[in-house]
Amino acid sequence: MPMIDADGCLLNVSVEGRDGGPTLMLSNSLGCTLQMWEPQMKALTQVFRVVRYDRRGHGKSQVPDGPYSMERFGRDVLAILDDLNIEKAHWCGLSMGGMVGQWLGANAPERMGKIILANTTCYFPDPTNWHNRIKAVSEGGLAAIADTVIAGWLTADFRERAPQAAENLKAMLLATPVKGYLACCEALSTLDQRELLPTIKSPTLVIAGRHDMGTTVAAGEFMRSRIPGASMTILDAAHISNVEQSHAFTDAVVGFLTQR
Repeated sequence: MPMIDADGCLLNVSVEGRDGGPTLMLSNSLGCTLQMWEPQMKALTQVFRVVRYDRRGHGKSQVPDGPYSMERFGRDVLAILDDLNIEKAHWCGLSMGGMVGQWLGANAPERMGKIILANTTCYFPDPTNWHNRIKAVSEGGLAAIADTVIAGWLTADFRERAPQAAENLKAMLLATPVKGYLACCEALSTLDQRELLPTIKSPTLVIAGRHDMGTTVAAGEFMRSRIPGASMTILDAAHISNVEQSHAFTDAVVGFLTQR
C-alpha cells in the first residue's frame, strides 16, 4: 500500500480493482480504517478501480498534531488523487467520510463524479456529546467508550447474529491512535456545512440507517432536500450500514454509480 504525502502527513492508501474502470474512492467512519469496506470489496473491484485510505490520525496513516478540519481532510483526498494521477473519482463516504464528501462536492466539484453520503450529517446543533466524548477518551482512552460506540454502530440484533463483525469493528476502534481520534472529535464538535449543500452539483445519493441514532434519517432527509436533485435510500441498519446491511448497501452503491 503506497504512503502518499499530504502536506507533510503520510497517508496509507490502497488501490485495487479493475484497471481502466472508473475510479471510486471510499472514505471511512471515525474510529475505523480502510478495512471497514471489506464487505463491499469483492463486488466493487469487479466494476471500479477502488481507492481506499486511512484518514490522518487513523490506521497506518501518520498522526500529526491538530487542529484538523473538514477542509484539511478534503485537501488530503485531493493530494491522494493528484499523486495517483486521477482526474476525477466517484465518492462513497460513511459518517465522517460523508462529511468530507460534502466539502469535496462543494469545493472541488471538478474532481468529483457521483457522490454517496452514507449515515452522515452536515451539522451537529449541540456539541455536548462530542465534548463529553473528548473528556472520556482523554481520561480513559478509547476503551472507556468502546462498548457504547459499538452499541450505536450496530443494532443489538445484528451484534447477536454476527458477533465477529462487531468484534472486528471494536478492535478497529480500540487500535485507533488516541491523539488522532481526539483531533477528529474536535473537528466534528464544530461541524456546520449546511450552507455547502445547495452548491453541490454532482449527482448525489444519501443513504440512511433506519435505526441510526447518531446520524438520523431526519439528518439524511435534510441533506437530500437541500442538495439539488439528490435521492435517498433507507436501510434497515444502525450507523455502520455497510457492515450491518452489506448486500443492500453494495447494491445501492453499484446501482447508483452505474445508472446512466
